[in-house]
Amino acid sequence: MATLLDYKCPCCDAPIKFSAGQQKMTCEYCGNEYDIDMLSSLDDALKEQSEDQMAWSDRPGNEWMKEELDGKSVYLCNSCGGQVIADTATGATSCPYCGSPVVIVGQFAGDLKPDVIIPFKLDKQHAEAALKDHLKGKILLPKSFKTDSYISEIKALYVPFWLFDAKCHGDASFEGTKITRWHDSQYDYKKTEYYLIKRKASVLFKAVPVDGSTKLNNDLMESIEPFDVTEAVDFKSAYLSGYLADKYDVSSEDCIDRANERIKSSTISLLKSTISGYDSLILKNSSAQFTDSKIRYALYPVWILSSKWRDEMYTFAMNGQTGKMVGNLPMDKLKFWIWLLSSTVGGFILSLLLGFWLFG
Repeated sequence: MATLLDYKCPCCDAPIKFSAGQQKMTCEYCGNEYDIDMLSSLDDALKEQSEDQMAWSDRPGNEWMKEELDGKSVYLCNSCGGQVIADTATGATSCPYCGSPVVIVGQFAGDLKPDVIIPFKLDKQHAEAALKDHLKGKILLPKSFKTDSYISEIKALYVPFWLFDAKCHGDASFEGTKITRWHDSQYDYKKTEYYLIKRKASVLFKAVPVDGSTKLNNDLMESIEPFDVTEAVDFKSAYLSGYLADKYDVSSEDCIDRANERIKSSTISLLKSTISGYDSLILKNSSAQFTDSKIRYALYPVWILSSKWRDEMYTFAMNGQTGKMVGNLPMDKLKFWIWLLSSTVGGFILSLLLGFWLFG
């Protein structure tokens, strides 16, 4: 429990002290005065906040059956260290991350088996067509990139994700202000009223994804989201036939903090969205408690395309379920400066014309 020496001004957060003359707590910084009983009630309300309880009780832990491992090997890239799972019959192939040759390092074993998988819905032809569409309308793209570049690799890859399911019971306290302004012939006045606002809610989260691979660029993977998890099915090794599957190198344990932050911040944002009518709103305290928590291991379908132009490699990714395509493109610097100059000059001329029209 806080003592009087612990109190800070609810208005400016500066230390406050007891004034013998006023018989109130006063703030020397902003001049506000507070009744001791009111501050005690406010402190008690804030102390009611629960602590975070974001433990995950149900962890992924399915084991591979022996017959599921037959014919599956681990391929290693000696260049970037990437590891993928593929049929032994695949033979020599190249790394989906850097394009270097990969070699078989042994039979696949030892890792957890995925709980669910979203099977590929789109084929190689869709990926090639999506890349062509991705290049359309890019006014700063060098013209020769469309004609001289060529696709050196197209790989269908199952990417590992940890999926977090939980019911989050959120509790948050906000400080809201209402400001009134008026004036007379001599002075301008401002009155600020402070309110303590509390919100609670239970929110169900399903399949909050966290990427389980460090080899694939996180921005690239997040850009092709979302995946429709309602189309996920129970994993069967047959779905991997003819495809590469990335081995997770980030454990579910190492992804928990990212999942917790994402779930809690989403819950607090939802609570905050229910509050209106205040000139400002500041979060003072918050907590989250999880129930029915569960972590699942999933494989999501991604097409990786590598395009070579002027001795440089450009990597693109397409969502193998929805067809969403992303990737970095080269920029024609001359086109950029012409575009920037025309935009700047055009905007200046438009402003002048608007000014003449408005003011003669």
